[in-house]
Amino acid sequence: MNHSDMPINLFRVGDESAEVIWRMQVEAFSKLYEKYQDTDTNPAAEPVEKILARLQQHFTYYYLIQYDTETVGAIRIVDKKEFGEYKRISPIFILPSYQNRGIAQKAILKAEQIHGSENWALETIAEEPGLCRLYEKLGYYATGKTEKINERLTLVYYQK
Repeated sequence: MNHSDMPINLFRVGDESAEVIWRMQVEAFSKLYEKYQDTDTNPAAEPVEKILARLQQHFTYYYLIQYDTETVGAIRIVDKKEFGEYKRISPIFILPSYQNRGIAQKAILKAEQIHGSENWALETIAEEPGLCRLYEKLGYYATGKTEKINERLTLVYYQK
């Protein structure tokens, strides 16, 4: 079976998964953290307590991403379920050994099936064309808003 045929599933999780999410998040974002040194914005630099606090927000939905039978990442959806409010992906990550297999793309599409396909927002690293391409392929467009985090890194804002 080739990679594109592998099933992707999302499983909503709660407080009990904070440590698992945190460990995967650190592994998934470490290379970007080394490259950009963005301590205030990089998920690899967050303490586990920050994930636990998010898990306790009534408008946060954390899903573990399962690829075949392996848990390979997670996606957090912020969905306040209010008219006119954008839903946000913040963050999504795939473990390094599973990246570049289309898993993130499928996970985002599944999240859109669950939460609705309209009114989405996110930001990503302008200096990472692969990340920008991922979102653009899924119909997200750059809003024109950017935020310079440091001399190496600029966030670009997207909507759908």
